[in-house]
Amino acid sequence: MSIQRGIVIGGGAFAGLALALALRQGLGSELPVIVADPALGTRPSRDPRATAIVAACRRLFETIGVWNEIAEGAQPILDMVVTDSKLDDATRPTFLTFSGHVKPGEPFAHMVENRHLIDALVRHATAQGIDLRALAVSDFAARGDGLTVTLSDGSTIESSLLVAADGARSKLRERAGIATHGWDYNQSGIVVTVAHERDHQGRAEEHFLPAGPFAILPLTGKRSSLVWTEKRAEAARIVALGDEEFHSELERRFGLHLGEVKALDKPRAFPLQYFVARSFIGERLALVGDAAHVIHPIAGQGLNMGLKDVAALAEVIVDAARLGIDPGQADVLERYQRWRRFDTMAMGFATNSLNFLFSNESTLLRTVRDIGLGLVDRAPPLKGLFIRQAAGLAGEVPRLLKGEAL
Repeated sequence: MSIQRGIVIGGGAFAGLALALALRQGLGSELPVIVADPALGTRPSRDPRATAIVAACRRLFETIGVWNEIAEGAQPILDMVVTDSKLDDATRPTFLTFSGHVKPGEPFAHMVENRHLIDALVRHATAQGIDLRALAVSDFAARGDGLTVTLSDGSTIESSLLVAADGARSKLRERAGIATHGWDYNQSGIVVTVAHERDHQGRAEEHFLPAGPFAILPLTGKRSSLVWTEKRAEAARIVALGDEEFHSELERRFGLHLGEVKALDKPRAFPLQYFVARSFIGERLALVGDAAHVIHPIAGQGLNMGLKDVAALAEVIVDAARLGIDPGQADVLERYQRWRRFDTMAMGFATNSLNFLFSNESTLLRTVRDIGLGLVDRAPPLKGLFIRQAAGLAGEVPRLLKGEAL
C-alpha cells in the first residue's frame, strides 16, 4: 500500500505518538500519518517508571486531548527542596526551596506513571484514526521529491518525511549516517517506586550526595518514585542485593522523615550518558527525542526535551503544509533544527555542569555550591526564572507548549 505525501514516524513511544496526535490536530486527515513500532503490539504497557511532566509539556498534552485521561493519576509537585550532604551526615540542611507553581493554580510539574501515559496516547491515537503499525522501519531511501520507507514485513510507503523517534539507540539515525558526540558518565540511575507511612504533601526532594543526586519524586497516594545516581559498579551491586540489604541501602539515603519505606517493585539500573546528534535532520529525515539527544537526569528534563522537539517539529510541519509546501523540504527541516539545537546544547551544558559540580567529594566545590544555592534561595526573582526554565516556559516557546492549538 502506498500513501502519497504522508509522514512516517518510526517509534511509538511518547515522542512519536505525541507528534502524530499534534499533526492530526493541526491538519486533520489531510496529511496521512503512520506510526510504526513493534512495541505497539504489546499493550498495555508494563513500564514501571514515572516521569516529571513540566508545565509546558502538560499544556501540550492538554492541547492534543490526552491530559484529561491521565490527570486523575497525575501527582502535582507542589514544592521542592534541595539538600547537599554526605551520605552519613546526621542532618541534611536545606539550601534551596522552590514553590511549585509557575502561576497560581498551575504547578510547574506533575509526576505521571509511564504506563498510564503511553496507554493513554495509544488509545487517543487509535480513536483519532492514526495508522498504528506494530512493525519496525527497516529501511528508507530518499529521492528528489519523496521517500520510500520499507517496513519489517516488506511493505513500502511513499512518504514526504520520516521522523526518527526510535530512542537513544536509533537505527534510523544510524541508517542515515548521522554521528553523535558525547560521553559516558560511568554512572547509573537506579529507579524504584516506594511506599511510605506518611503523606509527602506533593513535595519533591533532591538530595545531592557525593555519588550523585538522590531524587524523591511524589506519586499519588503515599508513594514516591526514586531516581538514585551511583557509580556504575556500585549501582550494579545495589540492585543485585537481597530485599533486606537493599532496604538498608535505601533507608540510609531516604531517611525516616516519611516513616517506614518499602520498595514496591524491583529496582533497575540504567546507564547514564550524554550525547547529541551532529545533525537533527537528514535528507527528508528529522530526529526527535532520545534519537537526537540524551542528557543526564539530574534536572529531570530528558522526556520534556523530547516533547519540546515534538512541539517545534509539529509547528514547522503544519505551517509548511498549510502553505502548500512539502514538509520534507530541506528549508522546512532547517527551521526545526535551528529552533531546537541551541536549546538542546544549552540544556546539555547545564546538566553536565550540575553533575560535575554535585557528584564529587570535593570540600571546596561543596562550599562553593552551597553558597550559590543559599544566594539563589534568597533571591526571589532568580528563583522565579529558574522555575520558568524548569517548567519549559523560557525562551522561544512553540505554540503547543503555550497551550495553543496549531
